[in-house]
Amino acid sequence: MRAVVSAFGIAGVGVAVFHALGLPLPWLLGPIFACLIAALLRVPLAGIKWLNDGMRTILGVAVGASLTPAIIAGFPAMWPTLVMVPVMIALIGLIGVPYFQRLCGYDFPTAYYGAMPGGLQDMIVFGEEAGANVRALSLIHATRVMVIVVTLPFLLQGIWGSDLSNPPGAPAVTIPGIELLIMVVCAIVGWRGAKWIGLFGASILGPLILTAAVTVSGGLHHRPPAEAIWAAQFFIGMSIGSKYAGITVRELRHDVSAALGFCGVLILLTLVFVEVIYMFGLAPGMESLLAFAPGGQAELTVLALIVGADMAFVIAHHVLRIFLVILGAPIAARWARR
Repeated sequence: MRAVVSAFGIAGVGVAVFHALGLPLPWLLGPIFACLIAALLRVPLAGIKWLNDGMRTILGVAVGASLTPAIIAGFPAMWPTLVMVPVMIALIGLIGVPYFQRLCGYDFPTAYYGAMPGGLQDMIVFGEEAGANVRALSLIHATRVMVIVVTLPFLLQGIWGSDLSNPPGAPAVTIPGIELLIMVVCAIVGWRGAKWIGLFGASILGPLILTAAVTVSGGLHHRPPAEAIWAAQFFIGMSIGSKYAGITVRELRHDVSAALGFCGVLILLTLVFVEVIYMFGLAPGMESLLAFAPGGQAELTVLALIVGADMAFVIAHHVLRIFLVILGAPIAARWARR
């Protein structure tokens, strides 16, 4: 319990410091950096899993409430960029596995599942079953998510001049009470229902699907309030930073350094794909960056909400990426080992 209280307190300090200094995304980046620094100083940190997952349902509801019939009708037009997703996954694997295995000295299961750009929990589960180093996998993927989340805001501001100070939604007092209640029901029922049927990313995709159905039928006209999305950012940031709790000097020097090097490759590869998409006029550059950056689905959803990106475009590409990695990673791993 002490570790949980420490994490909350330190994350809150991070928010306050970022606000005081006028830094971007204080509710997301503040907790990340504060908890990361505390973890490196060996402060015990921990989160509450069910609460962290519950906060992610807010993002699913936010995306689902954005999917109006007009936006859904535009899905078929995304196929030229959607077919590029498996190409990028293949390139990440072809570069990442030799990098981790030959250059960094990991065994094949750790190198393979460390390179795959899937969800952190999914890759750890698959990797553990294959005999990978679970602690190394956790640090590699936590570092990937952190670096992507920290880097993208500066790219969004520097290249597209995005305003990251925009509130991510309307104040709660301006949204009808019945719609707030509908959102809560969609969040809980969608999450638990998706978890019951075994859907990947249940805490986001379940509420997303149910909320989208309610929105299309005319039951919702607002997204979740700004206060709810700020809370989701807080818990996501705290969760990312807390994953470094108990890190040793050797892990910092080997696992985190290896992950940082790979993050450089991922960012460069993402920018190449974004440039190709923009050059051929397939999609706007900002949406392409948010759609192809191999970070966490929840974290990229937050950024897309704040900068006012095309939510349908961004989420469609991330869902396809996660689906292909979860479905294909174990099969490809067995083939590669043979």
